[in-house]
Amino acid sequence: MLHHFLVLSALCAMSMTMPLPDFYSYSPAAGDGSGTEFSTAHEGRITGVRVYEYPNYGYYSNNYLNGIQLQYNSNWTELVGVNAYGNEKEMTLFNNEHFVQISGKYYSGYISELMFVTNEGRSFKVGQPYGISFNFYPTHDGSELRFISGRQNGFALSSIGAHWAVYYNSTS
Repeated sequence: MLHHFLVLSALCAMSMTMPLPDFYSYSPAAGDGSGTEFSTAHEGRITGVRVYEYPNYGYYSNNYLNGIQLQYNSNWTELVGVNAYGNEKEMTLFNNEHFVQISGKYYSGYISELMFVTNEGRSFKVGQPYGISFNFYPTHDGSELRFISGRQNGFALSSIGAHWAVYYNSTS
């Protein structure tokens, strides 16, 4: 009996010192990728997204997404790209809601459409459906969007990739 107790105690002690697995995956960037690299990586959970869409005034055949920001807790990241000509569109997440999918299109060197989908089934779509389609999602159950990366060229977003991981709240 003492032998079983010692083995069980040793197993419990080992499991308490072992870190939780970090379930991380990356959806490789879609788009042509010209310009300067960017990353929106920050501490905390994503609680919103804001996208700037270059409007179609009739003399351009496509709309492009020229800027994006993510909100972590209550703080917005620095603007990626520009918002000089963009129509601003925004989605705020509910408590315990997170992004589980990003899809969209890119055309002629620019991201033309993005759609964010949450674990609650809500979606947020911006841009126009022109070009080559892409679809990003995590490879591990329980993972969520942690940040995006890609390139922008001072006019619009030219590529975008998604980084997924399980979110562990260190305060709980």
